[in-house]
Amino acid sequence: MITRKLWPWAERAFDRRGFLKACGIFGIGAAGGGALQALFEVVRVGRDRVRVSRSRIAMGTYVTITAVHASADHAEEAIGRAFEEMERLIAILSRHDTASPVAVLNSEGIIRRPPAELVEVVQRALDLHRTSRGAFDITVKPLVDLFEKSPGQGGAMPTDGELRDALARVGSDGIEMADGHIRFSTRGMGITLDGIAKGYVVDQISQVLSARGIDDHLVNAGGDIRTRGRRADGRPWTVAVEDPEKKGRYPEVLRLTSAAVATSGSYEIYYDREKVYNHLVDPHTGRSPHYSKSVTVTARSVMQADALATAVFVMGPGDGLRLIDSTPQSACLMLGDGGERHRSAGWKAQAL
Repeated sequence: MITRKLWPWAERAFDRRGFLKACGIFGIGAAGGGALQALFEVVRVGRDRVRVSRSRIAMGTYVTITAVHASADHAEEAIGRAFEEMERLIAILSRHDTASPVAVLNSEGIIRRPPAELVEVVQRALDLHRTSRGAFDITVKPLVDLFEKSPGQGGAMPTDGELRDALARVGSDGIEMADGHIRFSTRGMGITLDGIAKGYVVDQISQVLSARGIDDHLVNAGGDIRTRGRRADGRPWTVAVEDPEKKGRYPEVLRLTSAAVATSGSYEIYYDREKVYNHLVDPHTGRSPHYSKSVTVTARSVMQADALATAVFVMGPGDGLRLIDSTPQSACLMLGDGGERHRSAGWKAQAL
């Protein structure tokens, strides 16, 4: 099977990718680095419990599903169905697959009768665009394309004129959703769902598992994590937030049962040698913000956590934490360039 990828650029740092890495063996989530757990593993835990873990490469990262159940066969079947759903959704939401609805929209400027899944993701993105005062914006594709096409690593980066030209085609206010279609109001606009679609896919994977009676599971897609129930030993799932400096320290550790977590970080992908431009772009300026090294968010869904982490990274500590504090059932940890930590009002109760 050929896996379609939402973010092929992530493969430049593929072995390091994953801000929160789930380890099904010990029930621990740890950020970036380290060896990938077994691609397929079945471990009996006690007399009536089995832990089954499977990993695949998708969306420019490792996607790992760990399920705990009385029947290994049942868990394996549920995981297989979950991966099938993942592939179906990637085929809809990828901007790189020329046959996908997103690619058609970007190419034609309009898509009639779009799939319900695309409508849902775009609508949630527009909602967050409004609440974040434009910090989260899926129409940054012209900017992303500009950086991805630049030589980087010592080559010429985009000029101010090129940035202004790209910025003229950025703005979610130019997305029209009416009469059964999605349309761009400005020629040359485009969307990238990189900051929200992976979270949506993880949520849907979790729903497939729950619908098939897998009440205890963990899904991790390169740092977008969904937990339900408990791990095999009956304890909550454990997620550790990695030090962006990669010195083996964990600034915070969370114990989670049914929860959603996502992280945005600037320390993985850079387009230039000086590390001024990374894959996170401020839609107002066209440049990469440098308030933080990483932002970790817990929220009602992984889709929401994914998008909020990006928005907060762009907004910075003041406005970003106010956004989190005003969003029900959300919490946030920001790690700054100088090692400083900023926590939302609800974060402390979740940290160990």
